Amino acid sequence: MQYHDNILTTIGDTPMVKLNKIVNDIPALVLGKVETFNPGHSTKDRMALKMIEDAEKAGLLQPGGTIIEGTSGNTGMGLALAAVIKGYKCIFTTTDKQSKEKMDILRALGAEVIVCPTAVDASDPRSYYSVSKRLGEEVPNSYYVNQYDNLSNRQAHYESTGPEIWEQTDGKITHFVVGVGTGGTISGVAKYLKEKNPNIKIWGIDTYGSVFKKYHETGIFDESEIYPYVTEGIGEDILPKNVDFSLIDHFEKVTDKDGAVMTRRLAREEGLLLGYSAGSAIAGLKQMKDQLTEDDVVVVLFHDHGSRYIGKIFNDNWMRERGYLDSEITAGELINRKINSEFVSVKANETLGAVLKIMQDADYSQMPVMDDAYQIIGLVTEAGILSKLLENPTDNGNLAVQEIMEASLPIVPAETTLTQLSRYMSTKQKAVIVQDKAMSYHMLTSFDLIRCL
Repeated sequence: MQYHDNILTTIGDTPMVKLNKIVNDIPALVLGKVETFNPGHSTKDRMALKMIEDAEKAGLLQPGGTIIEGTSGNTGMGLALAAVIKGYKCIFTTTDKQSKEKMDILRALGAEVIVCPTAVDASDPRSYYSVSKRLGEEVPNSYYVNQYDNLSNRQAHYESTGPEIWEQTDGKITHFVVGVGTGGTISGVAKYLKEKNPNIKIWGIDTYGSVFKKYHETGIFDESEIYPYVTEGIGEDILPKNVDFSLIDHFEKVTDKDGAVMTRRLAREEGLLLGYSAGSAIAGLKQMKDQLTEDDVVVVLFHDHGSRYIGKIFNDNWMRERGYLDSEITAGELINRKINSEFVSVKANETLGAVLKIMQDADYSQMPVMDDAYQIIGLVTEAGILSKLLENPTDNGNLAVQEIMEASLPIVPAETTLTQLSRYMSTKQKAVIVQDKAMSYHMLTSFDLIRCL
């Protein structure tokens, strides 16, 4: 029988996947080191386990103790997995910019999660750095992990990630590209690879609002570089001890928008549902493509899984609110946003009395009319009914709808954009019928457009 003793022994040995469509403008062979195959779905599982095991060996973490750490989510996940297996409690601090999915996952594994403000200095007592450090001093029988300065972090990647990359590329790797946060991944991998071949280029991906790039190039820690940014998992407003700047050849900054858009492209063009920093890494690589040749072998490390960003970068509304999507909203998307998208129609041979009752009960002002083949042939409206009643107030209840129906509303495909929809709307015509790919009908009213705008 083939099985693992526990989930922790499945960490590592993640696959390398060739990228195709998204890098078709890059002459080099580009490979993705897909770290989402770790049990906690991120590369942080490697260093989380290493930090815990080293703390146990040093006597810093006692049986039944509490693990305390500040995390953007992924390190917490790795620590929580280790805690479940080894019998520890966990308290994690994080920032309010992190996705809800990350916080929910940590809580699902039994961790206590404390959310701290993003827009404060690292030294502020409210920051997630400061709160986790304080808790490490106050909570009895606890161990404050401090992934930023705990050198077991980068040692984990020196011992596992670096050797895997070297072996998987048969030593032919020429460039290693990865987003930089705590610095453990880039520094550990870089140390191993440069020991094998000092000519391998190490490119770190940074984000605007972070201090890494300027400090690397000038040696100056410039606080004016620091401001809140949306990208998760990379960039810092501190200088972690795990970042060995001497091993990094270049830092490339990527905007929040470019990182988010590229992450979505990875899913749609390569079938890789990955986290924010993966998109940033590819966007940064494409910004530097002119430095590559067809003889180069580039490895891009993908930190974490896209399931942690479903409510953010994979959510059209979230992307549009930040101006990250250039495409217009479509009729199909508007239908999906409606609380009640049920399509209600009446048959042409139904009586006016029956239709009036439906309109009154459901508070409809207009309803499509369909024939026996379920094709839309007209429209019945409050105004049309009123006009008929005023014309002859008596004995109209038994009239068939087809005798008073008006011309049908325009029928448009679900791909119709908001701009195109607006051309159909007027003071007289206040709705359209949308037909989706399943050939089902839906109604969009002028109120639906107003609510969207």
